[in-house]
This record gives sequence, C-alpha cells and structure tokens, in this order.
Amino acid sequence: MTATTVYTTIDSPLGELLLVGEESATANGGIALASLSLPEQKGGAVVLDGWRHDPVAFEEIGRQLTAYFDGSLTHFDIEYVDGGTEFQRRVWAALEEIPYGATATYADIASRVGTSRVGVRAVGTAIGRNPLLVVRPCHRVIGSDGALRGYAAGVERKERLLGLEGAPAS
Repeated sequence: MTATTVYTTIDSPLGELLLVGEESATANGGIALASLSLPEQKGGAVVLDGWRHDPVAFEEIGRQLTAYFDGSLTHFDIEYVDGGTEFQRRVWAALEEIPYGATATYADIASRVGTSRVGVRAVGTAIGRNPLLVVRPCHRVIGSDGALRGYAAGVERKERLLGLEGAPAS
C-alpha cells in the first residue's frame, strides 16, 4: 500500500510550522511525521503538487507542539517516517537522547555515535539535515565553546527554543 503525503501548517511562537506526514505509514494506519520545518529554514520542506492538506491528521502532533511551546510537555511521543542514511539515523537518535533543558556539543554527539573528533563536521552536516526541527531536538546541540551555532531555521530561533526549555545558552 502506498502512503499518501499530507500536510498542514500550525502557528507557533517561532512562526508558521509546516508539518508533512505520511498516512498509513504507521502500524495502526495513522500518520507518521516526515518533516517539520519553519519559515525561511535552510532546506525546509515545500508543499508539492499531489499532497493533500489535512489538518485533522495532525491534531495529536499539534496538541503536543502546543503543549511543548506552553512549557507543559518535555518529550514528544510522535511516530516518524524512517529516512536518512544509516549515519544520519545514528546522529538523529543521539539527538533524541539529549534531555529537555540540557545541551550537548557536536563533539559529544560525535563521541556518542562512535565518530572521532575529525568526524565532528560530518555530525554537524547530519544534524543540519534533520527534517524534524523542534521535535527531534537539534536545537540542543551547541559549540564546544558554548556558542550557539548552525540552526537551519536561524540561531535566534535556536536561542528561543533553548530559553523556552531553560537550557544554558551563551
């Protein structure tokens, strides 16, 4: 059975979020999130011909995002579409291990996925290709010197997300 691509937009404190998912991509025939992107995001999704606008399909994801932005949710329970390379999936899994309100460095992530310090650039590239901003917390990764670096939707949004979570940010 072929999955149908659906999308909607949701207002947030960061701007309008574009959510893209696949119906029937989950065990229960529900929706699996394929992309969450922000306005002016580098490499963000764009609505394509053939996609169906379906706000109802994203009600639970929207509820969780609203709870996150109002500070009452610290962990998402959302099914994702599998994507990316094996290396990217390892890096993205490491992102999901960073607790709410905490940060990790690019070197920390490289160590967690078994990459040498030389591989930190590859880790940064994989993080930059994360299609699920906010829900897969790439905003929690900072430079070794504590500086905020490289967020596809802009460093100012990264700073806002870390502030929302009460995480240390320079």
